[in-house]
Amino acid sequence: MCGICGQYNFGSQAPVLRQNLEKMTKTLFHRGPDDEGYYIEGSLGLGFRRLSIIDLAGGHQPMSDQEETVWVVFNGEIYNFRELRRELEGHGHIFRTRSDTEVIVHGYKQWGDEVLNRLNGMFGLAIWDARQRRLVLARDPFGIKLLYYRIDADRAYFGSEIRAVRAATQDRAEVDPTSIHLFLRYRYTPSPYTSFKGVRKLAPGTKLIFEKGSYHLSRWYRSKPVPFAPAKSAGEAKEELLALYKQAMQRHLISDVPVGLLLSGGIDSGLLLALMNLYGTSWPTYTVGYGSGFADDELTDAAKTAHELSSQHTTVTITRATFEETLSKIVASLEEPIATSSIVPMYFVCERARKDVKVALIGQGPDELFGGYRRHLGVRYSTLWSRLPSWVRTPISSTITALPRNETLKRGVYSLAIPDRMRRYQNVLSILPGSQIDDLFQDGLLCPNTGDRILECWGDLADLMAETDELGGIQFLELRSTLPDELLMYADKLSMAHGLELRVPYLDKEIVEYVERLSANFKVRNGSQKWLHRQVCQTFLPRSFLNRPKRGFACNVVDDWFRYAMDSKMAELLMDSDSRIYQYLRQAPVRELFKQHSSGRNDNHKILFSLFLLEEWLRAHEVSSYEENVRVDA
Repeated sequence: MCGICGQYNFGSQAPVLRQNLEKMTKTLFHRGPDDEGYYIEGSLGLGFRRLSIIDLAGGHQPMSDQEETVWVVFNGEIYNFRELRRELEGHGHIFRTRSDTEVIVHGYKQWGDEVLNRLNGMFGLAIWDARQRRLVLARDPFGIKLLYYRIDADRAYFGSEIRAVRAATQDRAEVDPTSIHLFLRYRYTPSPYTSFKGVRKLAPGTKLIFEKGSYHLSRWYRSKPVPFAPAKSAGEAKEELLALYKQAMQRHLISDVPVGLLLSGGIDSGLLLALMNLYGTSWPTYTVGYGSGFADDELTDAAKTAHELSSQHTTVTITRATFEETLSKIVASLEEPIATSSIVPMYFVCERARKDVKVALIGQGPDELFGGYRRHLGVRYSTLWSRLPSWVRTPISSTITALPRNETLKRGVYSLAIPDRMRRYQNVLSILPGSQIDDLFQDGLLCPNTGDRILECWGDLADLMAETDELGGIQFLELRSTLPDELLMYADKLSMAHGLELRVPYLDKEIVEYVERLSANFKVRNGSQKWLHRQVCQTFLPRSFLNRPKRGFACNVVDDWFRYAMDSKMAELLMDSDSRIYQYLRQAPVRELFKQHSSGRNDNHKILFSLFLLEEWLRAHEVSSYEENVRVDA
């Protein structure tokens, strides 16, 4: 795990200056405190900060082949690098290190860009083909790692974080109203957009190639799920999924430094711990607690899991005072606004884990893979709704629409009536209709149909999901949009703020490609969510564990703290015309949202929470340390 950055003057021969590359690399010190490296060849420069995980002595980057024809900087882990190494050695390649990075170097020499499809791992990488003067930037299939870029005329800059890209330019980064609109509608900013004009992030499974004075963006990962034929039996699917889980765990435990686990009270991280125990004992685990004043079930459940499965358990305790003191720092670490309370416990549990380990596993993924969210129930049984005659649906819809609050149910019923599949999913994932978000903005700030930009982001995915069922379709999008650009984004930023590598075993490429071929009945069956995943859990976890409610690290305590902060600040924020949000939004409709919510007429807590986080982010952006950027002269 590392931080990478670089500059390529692809349309000129202007040389990259080392001091400018050093400025970019310096911003990534927190991601890689163990080592740094540079490679400059005329108009191309690569920078690197290293967090040493595999081959501590030999994994220095930028890394090249012996002839120095291919150079690589790479952030992430390649879990099948040993198998690829043996295959490449069979082709005559000679390796000089034990590093997974070297597999990318020789893999590119052997297979060209096709090497990306052979990698099972998480990565944001850059490959420099010195002979062809060709630069390849790529992000892993499910976006576990990030890669940002900016193209100014004939110059390109890239980095693992926005701050590295911003360090390359003199101008103050300007906030993008289009991205604010997308954030307020979906609570995250979908790739390729970012919160700043001119800065973009590679979408999961895409590559950006610079050659012959121009550039081209395309999707390299084009897996198309095709249902199993014949269909799997329940017993067969359970056995095969368990085997995939075991294989993925073996791969994700490869490390030359200690490995731990971020343990919630739920079954997902509990199963990870049980699988870890197949390959070792007394693993260190970490859970967030909130002090003796709270009867917190999350803490109790996690402790029971740790005791049952014999881990070395540590509780991280935070208070409301600590929360209030550090919120702005946490928001600044994200670089972009994310409207979830999970950011607070994630920040602190990663900070504590890093004192003992450099690598920690985390249980993200099963909710998206197996239908763990409430919206999945509605999508799963939407066909039943569509079969009802209109004379039955219409009065039910009218009654639901007239109900006070219950905005989630209202949006769900509205979405089911949309015939176009991608627009239907768009509305399922929205927290407000696009027209209502449009009305919040000052005149002249937005282009027409700004809220539909997410459909453009998903545009080349429609054909790939053609054979999925209704539930499988929205999960396909979630795994390539909401999960990477929201949950995995903040997991990466907040863990690497402390120099901690997070690994996500459930998003192993082989697991995802298998589950995406299963029908909805294996995911939500008779109202039971994550059905097949739970069948595997029964092999390892006591039945009492399986009946625990879903919580994760975003426990009710942190939600209450956010609500308290919002209640105490929101009225003041909305009445203050100098609030940062009013550089982009109109006061009247924002205040109306608050009025509706306070009166109990509508449940607007999601959009109000997003507005609150947006204000916090705008304030953090004003004082961020990386505003001290200086001009890059070449």
